[in-house]
Amino acid sequence: MADYKIVVSEKLKSQIEDMTLEEIQALIEIPPNKEMGDYAFPCFKLAKLFRKAPNMIAQDIAEKIEVGDGIDKVVNLGAYVNFFVSKGELAEKVIKQIFDEKENYGKSDIGKGKNITIDFSSPNIAKPFHIGHIRTTVIGNALYKIYNSQGFNVIRINHLGDYGTQFGKLIVAYKLWGNKEAVEKEPIKELLKLYVKFHDEAEQKPEMEDEARAWFTKLENGDPEAKELWQWFRDESLKEFQRVYDLLEIDFDSLAGESFYSDKMPAIIDELNSKNLMIESKGTNIVDLEDVNLPPALIQKNDGSSLYLTRDLAAAEYRKKTYDFYKAIYVVGSQQELHFKQLFNVLRKMGYEWYKDMIHVQFGMVALEEGTMSTRKGRVVFLEDVLKQAIDKTREIVKEKNPDAENIDKIAREVGVGAVVFQELSNSRIKDYTFSWERTLSFEGETGPYVQYTHARCCAVKRKANVYISSDIDFNLLTDEDSTDVIKVLESFNKSIVHAMNKNEPHIVTRFVLDLAQAFNKFYHNNIIISDDIELRNARLALVEATRQTIENSLAILGMKSPEKM
Repeated sequence: MADYKIVVSEKLKSQIEDMTLEEIQALIEIPPNKEMGDYAFPCFKLAKLFRKAPNMIAQDIAEKIEVGDGIDKVVNLGAYVNFFVSKGELAEKVIKQIFDEKENYGKSDIGKGKNITIDFSSPNIAKPFHIGHIRTTVIGNALYKIYNSQGFNVIRINHLGDYGTQFGKLIVAYKLWGNKEAVEKEPIKELLKLYVKFHDEAEQKPEMEDEARAWFTKLENGDPEAKELWQWFRDESLKEFQRVYDLLEIDFDSLAGESFYSDKMPAIIDELNSKNLMIESKGTNIVDLEDVNLPPALIQKNDGSSLYLTRDLAAAEYRKKTYDFYKAIYVVGSQQELHFKQLFNVLRKMGYEWYKDMIHVQFGMVALEEGTMSTRKGRVVFLEDVLKQAIDKTREIVKEKNPDAENIDKIAREVGVGAVVFQELSNSRIKDYTFSWERTLSFEGETGPYVQYTHARCCAVKRKANVYISSDIDFNLLTDEDSTDVIKVLESFNKSIVHAMNKNEPHIVTRFVLDLAQAFNKFYHNNIIISDDIELRNARLALVEATRQTIENSLAILGMKSPEKM
């Protein structure tokens, strides 16, 4: 399909020889209102080149440019050259492309042959998979789908928090107060109780912290009892985590957590030493990062045990060797910004140029209306409970609005889970926000259910029409303002995905699909779709189906379903 911005650039280039196509394209704007056209080119920068006033330059250019190639009209407005796209031709190109490509509309192969690793979700073993994990999990999954849609081979990594001093604490707590049957019945809740009790007791008996560190060192050194307990905690936790992933329909290609790299860390230590990067400081081993104004990177504690950074260095080297990534993306909260700056800069000092291909995709915190969470104090909200509650609340809403609906449980699951996912992705990821049930599950406003309901509305129109959409469509019947507004949004789908990919911002796709739903609902309310005029009905039904398909494709990229009935 023609990219009208490129067409406009080429027409301008025929009159402006001293600028490149790219320079011209960078200056093209969208006018502030529709009456001024679809594209506008400002002539201020040409004043020196042409030695004329910008408005005179704009007038000369507008008079010389020939219409055609999808451009209906070129006019001069002040210091701008304004272009009007042929609305009938635009409708034909967009709708035919959607009908040809169907579920592949919006996709491309720009990433063919390139590997992307995305490290996301990464809950801690034996700790609650809580509402705070929703952001990394759904942002990471959306980024996987965005990159995948553009032809990249994406490796989804769940870098489980299955190592570290907390396991020493858990082993101590379990040996003191644990009950095997209780843990097997409700693994996370029981292990959380033990973890909280450890911290309560350790406040009175600080020596317990030393005991916990000693048990973690035993685990690192392969002590059989420590390893057996650790493996059991991990297996039981994963069973619970999987229930959440099943609800969200999220899969991973690798579950290699921190423990996977335990035997790969000595090589990292040796490499840092051989490159004279390791410095002893107060009994610990560090890498100095003063050259980039960062605090020293702590590599080894005084008892010889490893840290997050050591394991992340080993993981980075392993992933580069194994996947030869084009980009390595880490979807981790903004509180870890310093950690990733240190990680990337240690790799830089080690001489690895590919550190430039590593990206920390940060996000803000999610809070609950009820207040803040704390794992140590046992004040948490389980993500599984949130998703199940969303499904239950949606079921009540659907029963109230449509008591005769079929497959109410399926609709409740698709809309309930989708509402939570959409809520997470509808904000710029860096913003902190407060989770609200009322806003999340609303069928009005900028929510997931509103978009899903628009898809169901398209399906309902098709069912009511009960006719085959002819391929013989008069696209000039779709040149009214309402139809054109929908078509312009449809045409921008791939651009929105690529923009979201370049910025690692899934909310750009949620903004796109909201704009599409709003434009379509305006068209739906202002126009009779199942008209007595067969040609008009056929054209409008084609626009309904093009919208339906694009909403389905958009929601799929966000990790959501598109119900046909609601």
